[in-house]
Amino acid sequence: MALDVRLQQKLQQKLVMTPQLRQAIKILQLQREELETLIDEELADNPVLERTEENEPAAVAQPEGEIATVDVPTPAQQEDINWQAYLDNYNNDMPSLPATGGDDDDDDRLNMLENVLTRAESLADHLCEQLRFHELSAEEERVASVIIGNLDVDGYLKASLEEIAAGAGVSVELAAYVLQLLQSCDPVGVAARDLRECLLLQLRAQALEDAGGEDPMLSLAIRIVQDHLSALEGRRFDRLAKDLGVTVDEVTHAVKLITALEPKPARNFGEGETRYVTPDVDVRKMGEEYLVTLNEEGLPRLKVSQSYRRMLAEGGDAKDYIQDKLRSAAWLIKSIQQRQHTLLQVAQSIVKFQGDFLTYGVSHMRPLVLRDVAEDVRIHESTVSRAIANKYMATPRGIFSMKRFFTTGLKSHHGQDVAAESVKEQIRALITNEDPARPLSDEDIAKRLSQSNVDIARRTVAKYREAMNIPPSAKRKQG
Repeated sequence: MALDVRLQQKLQQKLVMTPQLRQAIKILQLQREELETLIDEELADNPVLERTEENEPAAVAQPEGEIATVDVPTPAQQEDINWQAYLDNYNNDMPSLPATGGDDDDDDRLNMLENVLTRAESLADHLCEQLRFHELSAEEERVASVIIGNLDVDGYLKASLEEIAAGAGVSVELAAYVLQLLQSCDPVGVAARDLRECLLLQLRAQALEDAGGEDPMLSLAIRIVQDHLSALEGRRFDRLAKDLGVTVDEVTHAVKLITALEPKPARNFGEGETRYVTPDVDVRKMGEEYLVTLNEEGLPRLKVSQSYRRMLAEGGDAKDYIQDKLRSAAWLIKSIQQRQHTLLQVAQSIVKFQGDFLTYGVSHMRPLVLRDVAEDVRIHESTVSRAIANKYMATPRGIFSMKRFFTTGLKSHHGQDVAAESVKEQIRALITNEDPARPLSDEDIAKRLSQSNVDIARRTVAKYREAMNIPPSAKRKQG
């Protein structure tokens, strides 16, 4: 076969991830603290960038809702550009971060931040944040506070239900209910009273994640932990196999599942250093509407250095260096402003979808997925995902991670979806108000929810009930 060399033209399209695009994507998903650090690093590295002083005239405002465009020249275009005119155009019109507001606005923000003290890795704060989505009564909140206060460094509850009830001034039954609620929180196994209960909570959580819920190894592991923990500690597998009527190999596989569990649920939590979580977005109710604004306290306004403008106008050996730094500064400012614009759009869309939750509580939360917001704002789903990553929203109901507003849903009879969190709240309310002597079965709960136009199967009710760590009707019956 003859071999020869040929030149062939081929036309194709492909996405090129330029360094500027990578920077924009990175800035979009940065936490607020990370963004401030990045700006400080760029200010130290790029001499063309400067902070705008507070008493310095503000830059020409960009039209609200629009993004300033920075035309960054390609290397091939650099020699044909009038750089003096370029700098004149971006002298005061250089896109910069909007002003943080007047003194009164800053005082209001500082007063609000006094209420957002948290600890970086605190188990107590992690649990409290999850409880915000459960509309607890004043008594239930008091019980939850007592329980959380009695958790040790490993996440175990070191007080009896009677002591919890006495400390909170409530009944033992209410204390048991709130304990079940806390045990359904993350990390799985928290608030257990001993090792057996801790391991059982984790195994039952795994069973819920199993599609069929009938994994024989999981069932065997639950039986071992529940009834034969002492034999397991002695690693007497032959005795376990005989008592359970299974083979030694089956016991070995079940033990592998057990040894993979976490005996100390709070291992990854600690008190850490005290810090303030600064929300990226503020939501305030103005009449019947919600006003969404960006919290830009602490984010500097950027400009191009006047001295480097003069150096570029004079020419010289540093011209190429200044041109390169100017392009870098322009892209940085554009990326930051794009981040702020996208974040505001996404936050406004979230508030539009979840306005009823902010007004009436978790029972009115709507199912929401990334695609809904992406279609509303007309951006890609991945952009929404990056925009809400590690971002917080301050609302009249407290401060929430923006990811918390996204939840799956169930179909209703009238065609609208109902959020899973809302259905769980309805199930909890039905069980709380049931007759203790005649508790509702999962089938009864499914029928009552069906009367409320929620299309839900009995198995789904059982799944949600167990996820909230609520026992079945047979174990709830009293008298």
